[in-house]
Amino acid sequence: MARGHQKIQSQQKAQEKAAKMKKQQGHGLSDQMKAAQKALVFSCAVCKSQMPDPKTYKQHFENKHPKNDLPAELKDV
Repeated sequence: MARGHQKIQSQQKAQEKAAKMKKQQGHGLSDQMKAAQKALVFSCAVCKSQMPDPKTYKQHFENKHPKNDLPAELKDV
């Protein structure tokens, strides 16, 4: 059993550790994955891969599917 000064140090250390764990709790890998999945809005009509913006989608389509016609939503980008 710890007594006196050692007990106080142990309590402070445990309190700091608990505060770190509480701070990290909302920043887990699953939360990051969900946020990243929300950012992928555009889906390729041919291969169904997902892209975050129309510019990337157009580049993907031109590079990966050059023989196919550009979709209507990409012609004005």
